[in-house]
Amino acid sequence: MEQLLILCVDDEREVLDSVLHDIASLSPPFTIDGAESVAEAREVIKDFEAQGGQLALILADHIMPDELGIDFLIDLNHADNSEAAKKILLTGQAGLHDTIEAINRGGLNYYLAKPWSEDQLLSIVKEKLTDYVLEHCGNPMPFAQVLDGERIFSHVSQHRMDIGN
Repeated sequence: MEQLLILCVDDEREVLDSVLHDIASLSPPFTIDGAESVAEAREVIKDFEAQGGQLALILADHIMPDELGIDFLIDLNHADNSEAAKKILLTGQAGLHDTIEAINRGGLNYYLAKPWSEDQLLSIVKEKLTDYVLEHCGNPMPFAQVLDGERIFSHVSQHRMDIGN
């Protein structure tokens, strides 16, 4: 089974802890980690990939001290090892121009404004992760219990029929 990482990046520790708490039910099968800066996030990704894992989804704040979240998402979208990762901007401070940049150049898959509800965040993350495993995992079945099982079962069933025809 693929080793997949969900990474949350926010320079405010209490916000980061809240996001990690809201998605904790996805571990296992996903590895969930947090970073308080873009530099730390880059190290987490590098270390996880060195162990044979892959970044599946990133939730990033926009306004951070050393590098903007949108700039980080754009970098990830242009790197071969992270281009496929689903990208969620989780912020209350991105203006229209920044958001358009994230969509057009950062491969942004979803914009979620602060404050969010736990149910809303978990639902969006599950939807995007289901998209990821269906697009990039040879066997999505190990993820069916924590993601959208109905979509995964349907996908697997359809592909079995495709193989048989």
